[in-house]
Amino acid sequence: MWKQRQGTGAAPLLSGLALLLGTGLAAAAASEGGTSKPGSGPTHACRIEGMPNEMQCGSVMRPLDPAKPQGTQIEIHYLVVPAMARNKQPDPVLMLAGGPGQSAIAVAPRVLGVLKRLNNRRDLVFIDQRGTGKSAPLQCADDSKLPIAEALDPQAQERRLRDCQESLSRLPHGDLRLYTTTIAIQDFEAVREQLGAPQWNLYGASYGTRAALEYMRQFPSKVRRALIDGVAPPDMVLPASFSTDNQAALDAAFSACDKEPACQARHPQLRAQWQALLASVPRQITVRQPMTGKQEQFTLTRSQLLRAVRGPLYMPALAAALPAAIGEAAEGRFDGLMGLTSTMSSNKSSRLAMGMHFSVVCAEDLPRQPQASDKPGADYGNSDALLYSAACKTWPRGEVPEAFYQVPKAAMPVLVLSGGADPVTPPRHGERVTKALGDKAQHIVVPEAGHGVATIGCMRDVMFRFFDAKTDAAALPQDAACATRIPRPLAFVPVQDASATKVQP
Repeated sequence: MWKQRQGTGAAPLLSGLALLLGTGLAAAAASEGGTSKPGSGPTHACRIEGMPNEMQCGSVMRPLDPAKPQGTQIEIHYLVVPAMARNKQPDPVLMLAGGPGQSAIAVAPRVLGVLKRLNNRRDLVFIDQRGTGKSAPLQCADDSKLPIAEALDPQAQERRLRDCQESLSRLPHGDLRLYTTTIAIQDFEAVREQLGAPQWNLYGASYGTRAALEYMRQFPSKVRRALIDGVAPPDMVLPASFSTDNQAALDAAFSACDKEPACQARHPQLRAQWQALLASVPRQITVRQPMTGKQEQFTLTRSQLLRAVRGPLYMPALAAALPAAIGEAAEGRFDGLMGLTSTMSSNKSSRLAMGMHFSVVCAEDLPRQPQASDKPGADYGNSDALLYSAACKTWPRGEVPEAFYQVPKAAMPVLVLSGGADPVTPPRHGERVTKALGDKAQHIVVPEAGHGVATIGCMRDVMFRFFDAKTDAAALPQDAACATRIPRPLAFVPVQDASATKVQP
């Protein structure tokens, strides 16, 4: 569920630990350049930055604390992308954002292009979960342009996070205990009631899969079908599992290079170079700050180096450049590696509401960390677990019902998707959840894909047919063999290398 993003001084601390929609699915576009006009009904016409056509926006008032329905109220904002056909179906598709901390409305412009077919006869609904976007936002200061040394300094990170916590706590909606997934799902159900939809279909990716599972637990009769992509189950015990899964993905990237003759010929000592890099830190390096272009010098530590290679692992197309980047770093040139890392955080819609992020993780995951059974990766160790433990030490924690951690048998068809090369939500989590969901669930693994697979290649058709099937019996795919034919990208070859040498396959 997690992916490296800029957003607070904690972003490098969280590198690879922010559950996002990943490769498929503007701070919130509705709050930057969006305009709206009132109308009749639960929604009104509005304009969203990055979307050429007029959309429908709405909001619903909700108690900040469900136990105090007459207490402080917050406004939950949502976006409806109307179906294109006149004879549309009555059950919309609800897009559940990742993070935790991502604005669903912010990512809407990025995903509509790959969801046009799905949008033909069904409305698409994007809800800014409480704490994100325009819904009682818990946004920390943007640190994307800080000097690298300051951004990566652990003490400075903790200081910025403490400042953020204090600032957020002073907000009218600043009770940080009240942003758990369980409470947020009750907001989503209120939106469904306001829209008058008898049921809707859930499409959750990354952290959105956790939200989808919780929706199915609390309101099973209101869910027609659910697709969960890159499964981050409630019992995952984050961030302990990241060490195991990150290590497996990194080892797989090295193995992919070994199996590709051209890559193996160019980087015959890739694993040795990587281990030598790890052994060489801490060390002084000079690189250009990816967002500002300014040259900076700082001390690179082991944990920073590990996080630098983790970000590209989310997308095999970026991971394909790791052999070249590691090779250059082994010779003292780190710009390529830092550039790859910045690619994951260059889009405004990727920015997380880090206050909401910590409110979720500190309440739902950290208390269970002592129970984690995941074996730490040989390289990654327990550095992330220690960092999150420090961050959550003083963060207010909401109450989480014990039932939240149980996945009940599914009452509706559930399509579970996993990427075999995913560094944070690999197939082992999808397998466990599919088994718990029972006979109505089916697990499809795309062996060479990373974090988020529903919108790549033939999987778009698999997704469409799942939601469009007229009967539940016909919804789950009879044949998804196309998933195994999606290739892993070949290793990246720098232009100067390609022109200087020709390697025979």
